Amino acid sequence: MSTKPKLYYFDGRGKMESIRWLLAAAGVEFEEEFLETRDQYEKLLQGGSLLFQQVPMVEMDGMKMVQTRAILSYIAAKYNLYGKDLKERALIDMYVGGTDDLMGFILMFPFLSAEDKEKQHALIIQKATSRYFPVYEQVLKDHGQDFLVGNNFSWADVHLLEAILMVEEKKSDVLSGFPQLQAFKARISSIPAIKKFLEPGSQRKPVPDDKYVETVRRVLRMYYDVKAN
Repeated sequence: MSTKPKLYYFDGRGKMESIRWLLAAAGVEFEEEFLETRDQYEKLLQGGSLLFQQVPMVEMDGMKMVQTRAILSYIAAKYNLYGKDLKERALIDMYVGGTDDLMGFILMFPFLSAEDKEKQHALIIQKATSRYFPVYEQVLKDHGQDFLVGNNFSWADVHLLEAILMVEEKKSDVLSGFPQLQAFKARISSIPAIKKFLEPGSQRKPVPDDKYVETVRRVLRMYYDVKAN
């Protein structure tokens, strides 16, 4: 029996992508089972694997874990990406929480109507450049270290790089006013495990397309349009 973590989700980003990123950053190989039909999803439900009747679900270390934040916390702690003490863990949680808020605007984007996508695009850039990126720019400037917390590579760094790249997909020069974040992006991207994950052929997923959206809607029976904030 394989000892690799097994990820149950769609063949696309969604909430599972941050889990893929963190496992990759830890140098952990993983397997994936992509949900393509309602029957697959129903089987997981009937088998009791989905505690709250939702994915992502990760099978790892004899557990079937759900709730994205719980999964990420477990991985971060297991692979020493969660700080050296409670104070550092609190900082990591704060930074990850802030980054999550920004990423939330992007995760819903593929499911919006064309009209709402235009509004959401502007909102994503506005939030990134006026609320979230300035925080991390100042943190890096104030402590003058390579990483966000304790001058050690952590979950907070992985999450922020993922978010930066997602926003850059919406506006390629979004970091033009953030020199600290430009340098941070270059540093984190050059870490061997991250560099490998960013290369073609990795398990990193592309920008969600219409096929991904249709699959999610069909499997989860989402017969409505998501509304922009």
